[in-house]
Amino acid sequence: MPLVVSGSAAWPHPPGGAPSAVAIGNFDGVHAGHRAILARVRAHADALGGASMVYTFDPAPTAVVAPSRHQARILTLPDRVRLLGDTGVGAVVVEPFTRAYAAHPADWFAREVLGRRLGARVVVIGWDFRFGTGREGDADSLRRAGFEVDTVDAVEMDGGPVSSSRIRKLVAAGDVAAAARLLGRPHVLHGTVVRGDQRGRTLGFPTANLDNEVELIPADGVYAVRAGVDGGPSVPGVMNQGNRPTFAGVERRIEVHLFAEVGDLYGHELRVELIERIRPERRFAGLEELTAQIRADAARAREILG
Repeated sequence: MPLVVSGSAAWPHPPGGAPSAVAIGNFDGVHAGHRAILARVRAHADALGGASMVYTFDPAPTAVVAPSRHQARILTLPDRVRLLGDTGVGAVVVEPFTRAYAAHPADWFAREVLGRRLGARVVVIGWDFRFGTGREGDADSLRRAGFEVDTVDAVEMDGGPVSSSRIRKLVAAGDVAAAARLLGRPHVLHGTVVRGDQRGRTLGFPTANLDNEVELIPADGVYAVRAGVDGGPSVPGVMNQGNRPTFAGVERRIEVHLFAEVGDLYGHELRVELIERIRPERRFAGLEELTAQIRADAARAREILG
């Protein structure tokens, strides 16, 4: 795990120490485009003999300054920090984002945060990065403030640039397979298993009812998945996301049926990797038709998962 610091003011390296290379951004998803930025910041840090650092924010800036435009987050903060650390960066500084912080002008951010607090020599940013009040700051602003700036172009994949917004749209549409290509891994839901209606047991397909912690959920439907319990190895399964129209449900639920015996799951943490959507959710005429479809869905999931 990288060194994780809450707020730039708490960064422990004193002024005058080895200069750092800092990558700035939300990094929601830690997708292929983000990993290109992170590879560059590590290379610059190696050349400087200093720290490689990610400077990011929580909550998301839009959630604070423009809630109507806020989009569901792909990752929880702990998952984002873990995945950033997996890329090899030495430190992750998570700035608590507030309205007071957002009111600071771009030159204050460059001088106070990047310069005095973090000791940055090189700043690595994405091609569309802006900062400061009214998004007034850009790469040229950073150069005028005395930093070496490395702007990383968008990574192109599947006919377009890789971006968090594009991934959100794919997941929301149910195209989790395409989203996985851009992420470099499946999109994951996770949370505690809680008690549901236990209808699945009566149909021969017991399910784990997930109290999901991840903001970005897929379109309603049935998915081939792999799931792990309490950090253990993943096993194949099938997931239904929706309000169960056959039973006149009104509460949206995430229910996972695993193809391996894993014991009592209530109260345990379940991480669910979304591999491929099998079909949209729909209403069935009765339990016999529903049960036949569940069998077909499970068979199709087994084919997809191999």
